[in-house]
Amino acid sequence: MGITLYMSRIVLEQLGVSDYGIYSLVGGIVALFGFLNSSMSSATQRYLAFDLGKKDEKKLQKTFSVTLTIHFAIAFIILFFAETIGLWYLNYHVVLPPDRLFAANIVYQFSVLTALIGIIQVPYDSLIIAYEKMNIYAYISIVEVCLKLGLVFLLVVYGGDKLIAYSVMIFLVSFIVRIAYQVYCRRNYTASKYSFKYDKIYFKELINFSGWSLFGNLAVILKIQGINVILNLFYGLVVNSAYALTQQVNTAVYLFITNFQKAVNPQIIKAYSSDDISKMHHLILISSKYSYFLIFIITIPVILNINYVLSLWLKVVPPHTNVFVILILISSLFESMSGPLIKGIQSSGKIKNYQIFVSIVFMAPFPIAYFLLSDGMAPESVFYSIVVSHFCALGIRCYFCQRLIGLKIIKFIEEVIFKTILVTFLSLLILFLFGCFNSYTQSFSNFLIDTLIIEVVVILVVFLIGMTNIERKKIFSFIKSKVYPLC
Repeated sequence: MGITLYMSRIVLEQLGVSDYGIYSLVGGIVALFGFLNSSMSSATQRYLAFDLGKKDEKKLQKTFSVTLTIHFAIAFIILFFAETIGLWYLNYHVVLPPDRLFAANIVYQFSVLTALIGIIQVPYDSLIIAYEKMNIYAYISIVEVCLKLGLVFLLVVYGGDKLIAYSVMIFLVSFIVRIAYQVYCRRNYTASKYSFKYDKIYFKELINFSGWSLFGNLAVILKIQGINVILNLFYGLVVNSAYALTQQVNTAVYLFITNFQKAVNPQIIKAYSSDDISKMHHLILISSKYSYFLIFIITIPVILNINYVLSLWLKVVPPHTNVFVILILISSLFESMSGPLIKGIQSSGKIKNYQIFVSIVFMAPFPIAYFLLSDGMAPESVFYSIVVSHFCALGIRCYFCQRLIGLKIIKFIEEVIFKTILVTFLSLLILFLFGCFNSYTQSFSNFLIDTLIIEVVVILVVFLIGMTNIERKKIFSFIKSKVYPLC
């Protein structure tokens, strides 16, 4: 997370506000076609973990081969649309400086290649997560971000077109990571040995599941990348840069929480496949609660010191970035509780009605953004609709978890919503009494002191109010097990 945020600073400085906006916008066009992959990715993770829960090695190998075949087909479809509709839109409808059109087209082609590599990588990534080999997943992820950091430093000394060079570098890193995942899986899992299998019924089952996931993923893409395109139409590349930086913050913070949830997601699906519903409910409740606490602990110092944090992070802060970041972090707080609920719903395999409702909620900010901006509203107005959509989606997910897997809404409210609201309110009240809301940080030392006070207060409130007695005892037991051997 730290490296990702630091990289954004260096890349923005080297590319400049305009070229950084171009990279964000061009990558966004490619991502618009990635909804096919995202939907199939959910199916891949669900079915691989489900087969492991059933301890059916033969079915697991079949699932891997079938999903890899489908991902190759998806890569071909996305390549076709990217090189036709996407290329047409880039050259005839995107607002770009004429002298950067050639560079934008080169960036576009390498962004397409990077996306295709990511698509084919999904089954290997999902297999590692299904086996819960989180150390391997962590090692490869750390290597990936370190490679990106090294290439960014090469960007500093490169004398040519840095926008083109950056897109090539990102492609190379993606290719190396793709090979690493494949080599590890081939050496450790017999299920990763590909063989073409055509099972019409099983293909239909996977496509049906991913087909309904398609609505939700398309809605998310429209919300994230579609809004980026609309901002470009009304406010140009400067606001695109602010939006891109906001998404970098959101991605870095939320990547932290999704990696935490990746460790528990296979257990949720396996518990369902083995009919251990009470364990499944417990995993959903506790991971939802702690997902919120982790995001809250990370984001609250940023929100309360946003202007200083941005000036510390970036040499040039595009207009609107501070408000954009605050609002996107607030929406992430709602979304952090939803991850385990989503896995619970996906475990049941009955996602049709859920995807229809949640897709409508997530698609809403896209037309709303157009009408707000065409009416002369400030770009910040778009983010308020995003916050509301995430809040509504949380409610929909609670309802479908009750309907599909028997997790009572009142139980989620008591153990997750009530606890998180109480921790948030008490933390903010105490921080207000400490004067942290009126903190106009002028130096790094003052910022560190403010952050230390904020974190101590929040962690204590989480420990005393957010945790149950059983959870606190487990923490004390864990600490004793680590401290006593050293003594």
